[in-house]
Amino acid sequence: MEETQAPWAARDALRITRVRAIVTAPEGVPLVVVKVDTTEPGLYGLGCATFTQRFHAVAAAVDQHVAPMLAGRHPADIEDITRMVHYSSYWRGGPVLNSALSGVDQALWDIAGKRAGMPVYELLGGRVRAAADTYLHAGAATLEETIEHARALLASGYRNVRLQTGAPGLGHYGAPGSPGGYPNSPYPDGWDVQRYLRETPLLFERARQELGEEPGLMHDVHSRLTPKQAVGLARALEPYRLFFLEDPIAPELYDRLPEVRAAAPMPIAAGEQLSSVSDAARLITGGGVDLLRLHISAIGGLTPARKLTALCELTGVGTAWHSPADVSPIGAAANVALDVTSPAFQIQEGHIYTDPVHEVFPGTIHPSNGYLYPNNTPGWGIDLNETKAAEHPPLAHQHERWSARVRRPDGGIEAP
Repeated sequence: MEETQAPWAARDALRITRVRAIVTAPEGVPLVVVKVDTTEPGLYGLGCATFTQRFHAVAAAVDQHVAPMLAGRHPADIEDITRMVHYSSYWRGGPVLNSALSGVDQALWDIAGKRAGMPVYELLGGRVRAAADTYLHAGAATLEETIEHARALLASGYRNVRLQTGAPGLGHYGAPGSPGGYPNSPYPDGWDVQRYLRETPLLFERARQELGEEPGLMHDVHSRLTPKQAVGLARALEPYRLFFLEDPIAPELYDRLPEVRAAAPMPIAAGEQLSSVSDAARLITGGGVDLLRLHISAIGGLTPARKLTALCELTGVGTAWHSPADVSPIGAAANVALDVTSPAFQIQEGHIYTDPVHEVFPGTIHPSNGYLYPNNTPGWGIDLNETKAAEHPPLAHQHERWSARVRRPDGGIEAP
């Protein structure tokens, strides 16, 4: 392809030589990592490009479209390179292209840290806190099992848990159900919104009775309610003092979030499904959110995320980055770098990676007493064992098979 070198880039001989996507699934969840090699032997960067549901598309975007643009570029030109990649597709943005961009962006930050001999968080200005307070998910088929799961997490050192419980049929988001919950309905395994609205307050009433007043309790609606239903649920949960209520309405209805937030007695967390930096900025400035819940890969990586973090700091909005099993350990490290360097930080979603993940990604951050501490080695402090990664090939269409079954008892499709 034609030369993409910036006019000022000839300051030294260091150049990008190769860019490629690597997909691995050590926990069964497809993770996409971008590796950027340079002319300096042993100097490379790793970035998270994980869009689990469309990993083939992201890998193709990296390998076929983005990689040829970066060969010969100086890896220090992060802002110029990421702007070039962003604008180059003409129709820009979206989770596929932004995830590809994120992989490149985070890999360049990794290289920058390694060249400086500093962890990325020091490149961002250094710590304002030692570690990121974290929450994990407690979910089970029954209310009693959910409470027991939460009790075990709290006993292991966590102070915050997200509670999701199941129901007859397919179950609720984040928790299993039991088959045939609505036998007289067109779709017996359906998800019933009215039952959900009745039973969710009972879960949190029981949680406060048995877990006490100290734990931070969260709940994820996962975008399944109308604005009026969301307000009703929020008010029903008021006595139980939630840390936050997450994604009460669908992203298509975010213009209604300010009225939901104004009527809700607890903080509202939203933004997980956004893939536009400008949409995220409007969410921050528009009065509809208390905590920003972005999936950093979906918006293009660390570079746009740190700008949105600064906007949060200026407007009083907190951060609570998305980071379940479908964020790679490198993406999780990027979250923590922002957490420990910004006054806007409120809480970090966590995931306990299994041993196979640690084998594929040496240096993966592991929570300690409910806190996530950043690595102090240069860059992200995380490597990739490509031999181990190849032992865990991804399977396609897992999410599609599940989401196609998320329906109401009348058979109508529901948000997954």
